[in-house]
Amino acid sequence: MIRGFKDFLMRGNVVDLAVGIAIGVAFTTLVAAFGKNFINPLVASIAGSDAEKGLGFNVLSKNDTTFINVGAIINALIVFVATMAVIYFAVVLPLQKLQSLRKPGPVDEPEGVPEDIALLREIRDALNSR
Repeated sequence: MIRGFKDFLMRGNVVDLAVGIAIGVAFTTLVAAFGKNFINPLVASIAGSDAEKGLGFNVLSKNDTTFINVGAIINALIVFVATMAVIYFAVVLPLQKLQSLRKPGPVDEPEGVPEDIALLREIRDALNSR
């Protein structure tokens, strides 16, 4: 049972997945910090809103608990798109390229025998069988 578990862990797919998750977590933290410290203030300053609250509005006036932070939603979308773009261009495309290089080329199938040659062979075989 332990040997099977060890074989499972040592497969290339499991190790690649673990490395991918570690890289994804590290990159997500980096992009989230960029979004929080650069994109959010930028969006708030462009919209001319209070930098402390961010870009948004109160559903009920004078009630800060009903504040909908639109800037944070825009920030989350930018972080998501940036994360997916980096994962696609830095991980998915190179792996697809490697897989295409590892695949064997198309095997050349022998061309079919022309009909006249096949007919001549049948005649030859029929004459030999007499």
